[in-house]
Amino acid sequence: MSGTARLTAMCRIPLVAASLVVPAGMSSAAFAQAPQPQGGAQAFQTSAPFALVMDYDTRTVLFEKAADDLMAPASTAKIMTAEVIFSALAEKRLKLDDEFIISENAWRKGGSAAGGSTMFALVNSKVRIEDLLRGLIIDSGNDAAIALAEGFAGSEDAFAAVMTKRARDIGMTRSTFTNPWGRGDPGQRVTAREMAILAAHIIQTYPDYYKFFGEREFNWNKVRQQNRNPLLTMDIGADGLKTGNIEESGFGLVGSAIQGGQRVIVVVNGMKTANDRKDEARKLIQWGLRSFEAKILFNAGDVVGSAKVYGGASFETPLIANGQVKVLIPRGSTERLTAKIVYQGPLVAPVEEGKEVARLKITRGTVQALDIPLKTQTAVETGPLWHRALDAALELGYGLIRKSFTKS
Repeated sequence: MSGTARLTAMCRIPLVAASLVVPAGMSSAAFAQAPQPQGGAQAFQTSAPFALVMDYDTRTVLFEKAADDLMAPASTAKIMTAEVIFSALAEKRLKLDDEFIISENAWRKGGSAAGGSTMFALVNSKVRIEDLLRGLIIDSGNDAAIALAEGFAGSEDAFAAVMTKRARDIGMTRSTFTNPWGRGDPGQRVTAREMAILAAHIIQTYPDYYKFFGEREFNWNKVRQQNRNPLLTMDIGADGLKTGNIEESGFGLVGSAIQGGQRVIVVVNGMKTANDRKDEARKLIQWGLRSFEAKILFNAGDVVGSAKVYGGASFETPLIANGQVKVLIPRGSTERLTAKIVYQGPLVAPVEEGKEVARLKITRGTVQALDIPLKTQTAVETGPLWHRALDAALELGYGLIRKSFTKS
């Protein structure tokens, strides 16, 4: 790490770079430089205004386009609705056999008379949560979404607040939800990157409930409806997740497919037609499944870098990942990677062992390929008085230097 980066780390800048350990067999230049790649991932193009392709196993972003721009989710918001209910089921706060009532509000706004997607639930009827989930996921039923929201939280607004909180809990820092069914609202916005994070979270955390996304049809109230996800009818290994379409969003889709043990997640939004959405999503999935190979950067337990510690028995603490760090790169590419560790620091002693305190961010060309948490390998106890005094003196000195640079 450069002297400038060390100075930044000591000056309590909210986002700082930390020292990075270069993996065995990889030159430091490979991490220090990122020349524009020739061909490979950057040569790939999509007509989708918003797009992202992620490898599920490594969480490597293979392709992105406007992936951090806010967009209207339309009915893909129902994925977040499902996550809230899945979480409650997993925590035994709900059971699949529990019943919620289809209120007049749910029936009027989400039933057949409203003209939107519906599971055709009867007003004032009681419907099992399992059936409401199928109505939500397979039929994209607005009535199912509203009934789940009202049954769980008492109102759509209260449920939307839970949706946003759950989004924050799983790392969706920018997405905000105002209703459970995807109704157009300027306050309801997501990003393609965070919808991919949501999809990966659901696949990993709720395998018993994720299967609902892959079911081809659902019959309720004598109405049989096909799953609206067009990827499920293609021979590409697709098994989820959800489509969406309102005027302000265009046609969008969050999908996933698995072939030969590799799973990819795709997000597209802003397409002009349903056919455009289908074709572009398929193209992105097939490209993601055949165009990359894995490269191991760090094995499980390897020290990735270190973070400065203020007032501790030692001046820094080693950082490790939760497991093996692996990234996918275009097959045959000589493309180099740039990596940095960022954290809010310096850390203040005492520092616990195993606490997530930093993130490893790896960039491939212009693509933020990997962004994973790092945790402390060892604890750092509070240092002796003389040690803390030295840290305070250094902190004051660096603070004065920083202030001088700021004025100049």
